[in-house]
Amino acid sequence: MKAIILSGGQGLRLRPLTEDRPKCLIQVNGRPICEYQIEWLKKEINVEEVIFACGYRWEKLKEYFGESYNGVKIMYSVEEKMLGTGGAIKKAILDFADKEDVVIAMNGDIITDLELERMMKAHKSSPDITATMLVVPYRSSFGVVYIDKLKTVRKFEEKPEFPDVWINGGVYIINSRRILKHLPEKGDIERETFPKLVPHGELMAYPYYGNWWYIDSMKDLREVELSLNPKTS
Repeated sequence: MKAIILSGGQGLRLRPLTEDRPKCLIQVNGRPICEYQIEWLKKEINVEEVIFACGYRWEKLKEYFGESYNGVKIMYSVEEKMLGTGGAIKKAILDFADKEDVVIAMNGDIITDLELERMMKAHKSSPDITATMLVVPYRSSFGVVYIDKLKTVRKFEEKPEFPDVWINGGVYIINSRRILKHLPEKGDIERETFPKLVPHGELMAYPYYGNWWYIDSMKDLREVELSLNPKTS
């Protein structure tokens, strides 16, 4: 089993931490995000090979991981120019995984305890599905104020979760041969590929209510560090 970690972004909102390294190497409680990811992939589905779809400061990744990590083979699909998530996945598949039937692709800025094997079983149980997307409940970045018809404030709720509103969780299980024709040379899988799968019922969602963190700012970084290690508060 192969997994692609999308690692080409510059992580501008995490400067100065990303001035000399890709976003996925930002440390969470002393360990890089992508180290958490590789260990999770190995634990959940015994992944054998990880392909970093990388570009910006990719040499730092190679310096850190080399050719293997904890028994997992590490490879690097290097973009000369930014290709977007769709273009990066296509290049990684063609570079290293074109003979694979099913591969995992994930954003390099998330940490989760998703039971990936269950998601894999759901994907394989539907033969017409080309891709399965993790979806998680939308969590507001702001406090919500509830008012009645008379505009009287009745309730405050700090950063609530909306269980009936779903967002892309950044983990995908894809049938590589079937999806290749839909992947752009340059562009995002979310905008260029998935909309093409929807009319034919080839895109499945896998809802998950458990732990999932997206790290895109210093505030996000602090929140995930506290969640993973409450003693640091």
